[in-house]
This record gives sequence, C-alpha cells and structure tokens, in this order.
Amino acid sequence: NSGVVCLLRPLLLDVVPSIRQTTALALGRLADYDVDLAEAVVKAGILPQLICALPEENRYYKKTAAFVLRAIAKHSPQLAQAIVQCGALEMLVICLEDFDPGVKEGASWAFGYIARHNPELSQAVVDAGAVPLLVLCIQEPEIALKRIAASTLSDISKHSPELAQTVVDAGAIAHLAQMIPNPDAKLKRQVLSALSQIAKHSVDLAELVVEAEIFPVVLTCLKDSDEYVKKNGATLIREIAKHTPELSQLIVNSGGVAAVIDCIGSCRGTVRLPGIMTLGYVAAHSENLSMAVIVSKGIPPLCVCLVEEHEDHIKAAAAWALGQIGRHTAEHARHVAVANVLPTLLDIYVDTRSSEDLKMKASIFKALKNILQKCTYLPALEPLLHEAPPNIMKHIIGQFSKVLPHDSKARRLFVTTGGLKKVQEIKAEPGSLLQEYINTINNCYPEEIVR
Repeated sequence: NSGVVCLLRPLLLDVVPSIRQTTALALGRLADYDVDLAEAVVKAGILPQLICALPEENRYYKKTAAFVLRAIAKHSPQLAQAIVQCGALEMLVICLEDFDPGVKEGASWAFGYIARHNPELSQAVVDAGAVPLLVLCIQEPEIALKRIAASTLSDISKHSPELAQTVVDAGAIAHLAQMIPNPDAKLKRQVLSALSQIAKHSVDLAELVVEAEIFPVVLTCLKDSDEYVKKNGATLIREIAKHTPELSQLIVNSGGVAAVIDCIGSCRGTVRLPGIMTLGYVAAHSENLSMAVIVSKGIPPLCVCLVEEHEDHIKAAAAWALGQIGRHTAEHARHVAVANVLPTLLDIYVDTRSSEDLKMKASIFKALKNILQKCTYLPALEPLLHEAPPNIMKHIIGQFSKVLPHDSKARRLFVTTGGLKKVQEIKAEPGSLLQEYINTINNCYPEEIVR
C-alpha cells in the first residue's frame, strides 16, 4: 500500500550485488504471502528486470531469483503464465545447468510450481528443455535436490500420457525406481508419487514402471513409519493394479495383496484409501483374482473400514471394494456374507446421517446389489428381510425365489424363522417383478401353510 514494490524495482539493477540479492528476497517474500501481492509484483514490471542479467549473476542471486519466480507461480495458472511469457523458463533452464546444487534446487522448485497447474504450463516446461536436466538432478548426491527434482517430474507427468511419456523418454523411471529403498522418507514420498503419476495413464506406461523391478521392493514402503510413504506406495500399486488382470496377477504373485491388507489394518483415515481401492481393482478383474483377495483375508479389514471410518468417501470406497469381491459367483458372495458385511452395509444405507451424501448412498446400494444378486447363502440374507427398504428387499426376495424351490431344508427353515411370514406382509404391485418372486416362494409351500 505504501508503494514499496515500485521503490524496490530500481534496486534490482543496483551496482552492489548484495543489494540486488536482498531486494529480490524482499520481493519474493511479498509475492509468497498471497495472490494479490504476487499480482502487484508482476504488474510493477519486476519480472523482466529480475531475469535480465541472470546468467551473469552470482549463485546467491540466482537462488533468490528462482525463489521469487516460485513464489509468484504457486498462486494461480495466470501468474505462472506471466512467468512463462516474460521468458523466465529459459533462464531457469540455465540455473538447472549451474554447478551449485542450491541454484539447481531453486530452479527445480520453480519449474514444479509452474508445471503443476495445467497441461499447457507443463508442456511449456517440457518445451523449455527442463526434463532431461531434472533427470540429471535426481542423480545428484544432494538429497534436497533429489527430492525437489522428483517432485517436479511428478508434477509434469500427472497431466497427460504424452507428458508422462516425455519424462519416461528422458530415462527417469530407472533412476526413480533405484531410489525407492532410500532411507530418506521425504525423498521416498516424491519418488513413489512420480512413479504413480507415470503409471496411472496407460497400460504401456504402467508396464514400463513394473519392468524397472519395483516389485517386491515397493512393498516395504507399505510398512514404513512415515504415513505419506505408506499412502504413496499404496497409490503406486493401485495405479498399476487398475489397468489389466495381468498386472493385478503380478501384484498378487509378488505378495502385494497381503502387504496391502496389512497396510489397511495398520493405519487410519485417508492413508487407507489407496489400499482399499487396490483391493477393489484387483478383485474386479476376475473370479480368480477376487478369490486371491478373499484367501489373503481381505474382507475383514474392509468391513472394519466401513465401521470405523467417519468420512463418507472412505466408507464408499470400502463398500465398492466389497461389492467387487462379492459380485462374481455365489461362492464369492457367500464369503462376503459370512463376514457379516451385508447388515453393516444395510445399516449405513438406512442411517439418516449417511443419506445426505447421495454419491455415498449410490455406492452402498450398488455394493449391496452386486453381492445380493449372487448370494445364495440364506442364513445371511434372512435377517435383512426384517429391515431392508423396498428397493433392496426386491433383490433379497429374488435370491430366496431362486434357492427355495430346490432346497427342502431351506424351505423348512424359512417357515420356522418367520421368513415366510415376513414375505406375506410385503405389499407388492400386482404384476411387478417383486410380486413374481413372492408368488414363486409361495408356490413352494402348501396353501394352508401360506395362509
């Protein structure tokens, strides 16, 4: 408000190097504070002056100049675009080639803040020639530089298969994969994130990540003491599992499913989410893979997530995963039903508090439907008869109408437990599918028993 930005501007051209550097630092701290101040710095025409003599400046000024660019770029795509338009990317590339690791780190950081906003800005970073130099940076001995360079490669890769392919073509995967066992937790987070962002786009990219021999070493990350390492490790496995049955089978063969299940059991909240999704993706591909999740005892921890977690999107993911496990055959559905999953899903579905999130309701309903349409294990279905709402009751009655005509023992039990009585109380539209199911059940018994 006092016009300080305009007073600082001429000092960027001062003959004394320490004044130029301190001025840049002041501008960086102002721009870092909020979006309005960052815009004020750009409007004052600071950027061209900041970078005009950058190649000749000393390392301290270069570091500070990179900080100013990063501080402006982080706020919005528009401000990042302003940096691109003033020709700063070419200057940042020069900084990436500097001998000083601190200068490289500052430049990597600025590139990351520009690239993360959208595909166009990310492409501008690629076009400036930053990617091969960033791949060289992850091979440097300094841990801080490795971290920032890996983070920037992640930000570039996330937007599209083409951008991820550019990172792959520069040879990034092999160097990233080698760093998975590194003891530094912050570096591991960034490495796992970068590999996830590459693997997520296509089968081919996921296969290239797998070919870098990340299994079984990536499974050790699921036992890491750092929650973000766990989460990013599980995310990487999820991004590979989702593509094809073959990739999921590879994860099963390397002990990945058991490791993911242990991980879900050992953490809470959003850290669980990628692990939950992984089990759902693996189970969705085929009967055999779903059975692999069952055999590895994947159902109980998913059921625990339904009960323990408070956030709707985590509950919805757990329900979805259970639906994928149970949807294949009667045997699969029975395993899910025996674990007492159906009453838990039903309780969440009819609970008035959870009904506010329509997406969550839809997920729970779909999971129930998937399991119920295959479930022929009547002892698990019968308790639901007494509390299920009509749209779910239809599927339960449908299963009884399939099993009872062929199973005399089940027919007897259905009478003695009050199931048949409950069916007579259901009001169904004449000619509806539900009415057909009820008629089929009633036809299994002598008329006097039905009466």
